[in-house]
Amino acid sequence: MTDERPREGRTPSDYPEPQGRPDFLPADDRSDYDGRRPEPPASFGSSWGDPSGRSEGYGSPPYEYRSYDASSSSGSPSGASSHDPRTDPRTDPQAGYRTGPQTGPQFGAPTFGPPDGSGSGPSYGSPGGGSSGAGSSGTPDNGTRAYDSPFFGSSDSGARSYEGPPFGSSGEQSYGGSRPYGGSAPPPPPHQALGMGTGWAPPPPGPQGVGTARRGPSTGLLVVLAVVIALAASMLGSVGTYLLTKPTSGNDPSYSLGPLPTGATNRAPDSVAGVASRVLPSVVSLEVGNGTNTEGASGSGFLIKNGYVVTNNHVVSLAAKGGEIRIMFNNRKTTSARIVGRDPGSDLAVVKPEETFGTPEITLGNSDQVVVGDPVIAIGSPLGLTGTVTTGIVSSLNRPVIAGDDTGTSAEEPAYISAIQTDAAINPGNSGGPLVNGRGEVVGVNSAIATLGRSMSSQSGSIGLGFAIPVNQTRRVAEELITTGKAKRPKIGIVLEKDYRGVGVKIATEPAGGQQPVDADGPAGKAGLKAGDVILEIDGLALQDGNELIALIRSKAPGAKINVKYQRDGKERSATLVVTADEEPKPTPS
Repeated sequence: MTDERPREGRTPSDYPEPQGRPDFLPADDRSDYDGRRPEPPASFGSSWGDPSGRSEGYGSPPYEYRSYDASSSSGSPSGASSHDPRTDPRTDPQAGYRTGPQTGPQFGAPTFGPPDGSGSGPSYGSPGGGSSGAGSSGTPDNGTRAYDSPFFGSSDSGARSYEGPPFGSSGEQSYGGSRPYGGSAPPPPPHQALGMGTGWAPPPPGPQGVGTARRGPSTGLLVVLAVVIALAASMLGSVGTYLLTKPTSGNDPSYSLGPLPTGATNRAPDSVAGVASRVLPSVVSLEVGNGTNTEGASGSGFLIKNGYVVTNNHVVSLAAKGGEIRIMFNNRKTTSARIVGRDPGSDLAVVKPEETFGTPEITLGNSDQVVVGDPVIAIGSPLGLTGTVTTGIVSSLNRPVIAGDDTGTSAEEPAYISAIQTDAAINPGNSGGPLVNGRGEVVGVNSAIATLGRSMSSQSGSIGLGFAIPVNQTRRVAEELITTGKAKRPKIGIVLEKDYRGVGVKIATEPAGGQQPVDADGPAGKAGLKAGDVILEIDGLALQDGNELIALIRSKAPGAKINVKYQRDGKERSATLVVTADEEPKPTPS
């Protein structure tokens, strides 16, 4: 605080104001900042004042407080002051020391000015430092104390001199910062005894000997902090766990698709699985050799009454000249078999295995009841894969198919089949296997497939065009082969003109191969048909070519009646024929 009163011969700049004020605390409130009174040294006895032993109480030395007149250039004291030592020195520059016994050292706010050397109060010199006079810290007599410190200036590098009644009754005791007093160190000055800036102020009054307590954080704040810390720790733990367990490659050790679903394996009897489970035990596979191990064939078959097996003629034809036939049943048991009979014209054959191993016989259906669109199942051993099941529908009926060698190079005639067309997959090895309906009844024998092309060294697979021999024809042929060893050849007694390209089928006009165009004793001659007539329909089915007519006739049983529509001289006529049969098969149709 700047003294604005005029000074003689000096300007305010000659006496700069000190940078801070001493931090003297009232003794009756607390003697240190931590609220505890300093314990007096043991050598001082029970009094911090007169060493003579006068009991004036701790903190009650007989100080005499004086004030200094700041208007004096020499700093001489102006006598005892009656101001209250608790008066704020920053607002009352006349406040000084008060005389008389106190409950503790009471300090007012000292004024700064050079002392005259005759006063008894503390003298503070200029911060510039000096031994005496203006700007020095003198050593007044009569019990005064002089403080020399690096803050106010010191000539002995911080040594402090204490004088006055607190450290002796009349004499003077001086000691440096490292010398003991009477064998023990003097009591230390109060903690932070000097002012620390413009914000200094005496602490507020409180209970005797009790310092002001510091308030800690509230309970709510602690709870919030605990929750935040817990969440942060949880998040960090999760991230750490992920980083530690994160797979370093594309593999995930903990990956799982879950448990397998449970369910029964039983299926409805009319389902594909139900039908297949009933039919599969009656289906067999055949391996055929010619006896010289130079050629071989494979195919399928099915077991009928009395342990006979029905298959295709082209499957077992190699064994007709002394070859061997091996049959493997659905239970993987095998046995040898012999040929009972075969019919190249219908591409059917019957063989007899040595043992059936309790295999059940299959159920035969009625192919005349089959309609386009009926679901069907083909079962066999395509490419040697036994027990293969494929499904489809009936794509067409009465499809004329020529199976076998139709080039004339083979000793056996080709087979003419009025077939059931299906889109169920039929591949090489399926030949001779059953084609069954939704009730598990045989409606056809898988015999041929249509391909986009073929060569002598390779075979093509299924393209959805498979053909089966109707089971009604198969039933008749199998019975004849088992009973006589030969199958009858149905006929109507005509010879066809091969070069005709018109509508329908034309009867030849000239004899061919020693045969007349129309057998007078045959079914056609007896019905009134003549050479050169054009047959348009058979049982309401319009004919496209001669192969279709031959296939339709061979599919009929001897004695069956057929309705024929024909054309003669531009006029349509109709007739009814009764199918007959030759006693011996002949290579050419008749």
